Formats: sequence, structure tokens, C-alpha cells
Amino acid sequence: VQLVESGGGLVQAGGSLRLSCAASGRTFSTYIMGWFRQAPGKERELVAAMSGSGGSTYYAVSVKGRFTISRDNAKNTAYLQMNSLKPEDTAVYYCAADFGVHIRTPPRSYDYWGQGTEVTVSS
Repeated sequence: VQLVESGGGLVQAGGSLRLSCAASGRTFSTYIMGWFRQAPGKERELVAAMSGSGGSTYYAVSVKGRFTISRDNAKNTAYLQMNSLKPEDTAVYYCAADFGVHIRTPPRSYDYWGQGTEVTVSS
């Protein structure tokens, strides 16, 4: 599986960005997609995930109500819509694929990773 993120950039606090993750290599609907982020000096954390069918989702408390994960299985693409961005959302964002059955939060549970896209939120 190959994953390629896009959509990062610089935005002012309160603004919005939409990240995309294009996947190839295996049937997209068979795996869970997660969006992680890693800020300098911090551990990588799961911010949102969605099951293959789209029926189950997970959001970190810090982003709930502001971020929305979605996927288009026909286009082999996952998205992360980020609204009301805050400076503390600044990080490198990664998409990742997990072939497990249930959504899991540890990064080690995910089998494939994109290269990351940088998001910077200015105050």
C-alpha cells in the first residue's frame, strides 16, 4: 500500500484546511484509515480514524467537533477536514492504514504510512 498526503500549509488561527490521502496498492475499503499528527518534541498521536466501510469513527478529544474524517472508497482517498484551527494543531500530519478489524489508537497498530504533510497554524 502506498499513501500520499496533500493539503498541508500555513493558516491563521480559526482557519480551515483539508488534508487528502491518496491510497494505492490494495482494496481501499478493506482497511481502516487513520490520521496522526506529531508536533516537535511530542509523540505521534491519532487524531481521527475511520473504518473501511465508514461506519465507525474515532476522534481524539482535542479535535472532536473541529475535525472531520471521511473517505471516498471509489476514489481510494481519505480526507481530514480541519476547522477552527488552533496554534496547538501545528504538527506534521500523517495518514496511515490498518488492516485490523477494529479502530486502534497506537501508531504501532498501523501497517502503512504516508510521508507526512506539514500544518502550521499561526496565532
